[in-house]
Amino acid sequence: MKKNYGIGNTVNGLPIMAYDFGNKGKTILILAGVHGDEVEAISLAKILISNFLTEFNYNIKLSIIPEFNLDGILLQTRKNANKVDLNRNLPTKDWVSNYKKEKYYPGLSAASEPENKHLIKFIKEKNIEFIVSLHSWKPCLNVNANCIKEANILSKITGYKIIENIGYPTPGCLGTYAGLERNIPTITYELPRLEKNRLRVEYKNILAIKKMLSL
Repeated sequence: MKKNYGIGNTVNGLPIMAYDFGNKGKTILILAGVHGDEVEAISLAKILISNFLTEFNYNIKLSIIPEFNLDGILLQTRKNANKVDLNRNLPTKDWVSNYKKEKYYPGLSAASEPENKHLIKFIKEKNIEFIVSLHSWKPCLNVNANCIKEANILSKITGYKIIENIGYPTPGCLGTYAGLERNIPTITYELPRLEKNRLRVEYKNILAIKKMLSL
């Protein structure tokens, strides 16, 4: 099964598109574009979609959302059109309204943003069992819940370190919402920032993700 559809709209009314592959096995979500200026993650997700439209031989049900924060992508900014950091806006037990830096603005309330409301509904209705959230900062694999086997495969191919703590507080983030609080294994997959050619994708990441999906 290969299909694409909108899971809902952004603040500015743009469709948040999802691409589904496979019809049996574990339900997996690959999410990219949470931060609109992290184009390396978006590029990787789009290449995976292109590859899987040609060939998909995995015993899983995979959904890929390549441009979650489409308003932010078009505005070339980290945050959404309401200037909210979507990875600080999920309804976690540690969500707080205060913030130290403007780029981490968590919104007026937890899950105030339409993008996250749609994501929460999507995860629940699809019964997502495993999440890979693609970002770009400094390369590492941040694991939440039971996903060390998958992380080891990714680490072996990419050389990225596996870490359980990103090193600073991230209230309202997906790793906490899905991984720690709902026991949905979640890997926050941080790609390197490629300043000279930010649309370039390191193809070892394509290989690593495909190997992980073969488990």
